Amino acid sequence: MNSHFVEPSDSGSRDPLPSWQDGTAKHAILQFVERVTGAGSPDEIAPEDRIAVFDNDGTLWCEKPMPIQLDFILRRLVEMTAQDPTLRGRQPWQAAFEQDYAWLNDVISKHYRGDDSALKVLTAGVLAAFAEVTVDEFENHADTFLRTASHPTLGHQYLHCNYSPMVQLLDYLAAKGFSNYIVSGGGRDFMRPISQEVYGIPRERVIGSGVALTWKDDGHSGTILRQPQTDVVDDGPAKPVQIWNRIGRRPVLAAGNSNGDVPMLKFADHPNIPALRLLVLHDDPEREFDYVDGAEHALDTSRTNGWTVVSIRNDWKTVFEPPAE
Repeated sequence: MNSHFVEPSDSGSRDPLPSWQDGTAKHAILQFVERVTGAGSPDEIAPEDRIAVFDNDGTLWCEKPMPIQLDFILRRLVEMTAQDPTLRGRQPWQAAFEQDYAWLNDVISKHYRGDDSALKVLTAGVLAAFAEVTVDEFENHADTFLRTASHPTLGHQYLHCNYSPMVQLLDYLAAKGFSNYIVSGGGRDFMRPISQEVYGIPRERVIGSGVALTWKDDGHSGTILRQPQTDVVDDGPAKPVQIWNRIGRRPVLAAGNSNGDVPMLKFADHPNIPALRLLVLHDDPEREFDYVDGAEHALDTSRTNGWTVVSIRNDWKTVFEPPAE
């Protein structure tokens, strides 16, 4: 897996971001970090306030042709159609059974344009997929999937679809005293099993969407069961709220890639403290994907607010770390 960078004690000579091209984005990151962590700097931020938050899908790992968790859910929906063939005529089971990725991508695109009519249909299936399953069983399913399933076009196992430059950034920040958090619209319990291994982020720093849970007394330690109701959808305006609920501090660094990340990036603005906002732009069809669908508002906002746009094509020397032999 990834070898996490730790800055040497004699520091300074080693490039902490070797997968990044020398350019505006890399310089903005290095200058910001040195500015807020340098001893004696007038803009030094106390370690407890060095909070960095990162979206996951499309920011830390690949989200096309569909989010990784969606593939996980779709496989479960197909299993359900085998048990009940009548589901094959209902969405989203029909799309899962027929591998209708166009319908699924349209759901996500409509969501980022503010139309959640189809998302409600998809969510109903997502909630039903693992209803009444214990949280331990769900985590085992997620962990096994991420370690065995492969991306449909890139040729990598899903566990290797994280962006190498972003992992280096996480490591660099951690070495500089930052506390890194994942703040994702994806499922909190889907990401937790691998967050430490893949990103160096402990599971308790994973903030994401979740279903309602209930505890059942089994006469021993008890079990926690997933319920077919939503608890929180951690996207858009919910992201700053969730950050405050969980951390109780504004971040000073935020990174995202879509319209749903705009409130989180805005929340990182401080009147008297430096802040860095990063927006990942998917513009590399050769090594990854090329799309702005669902990020139009974010790109406009980045220009208005002076956020740093990270071009995958121009700012990253490599996109994915080669799997270990």
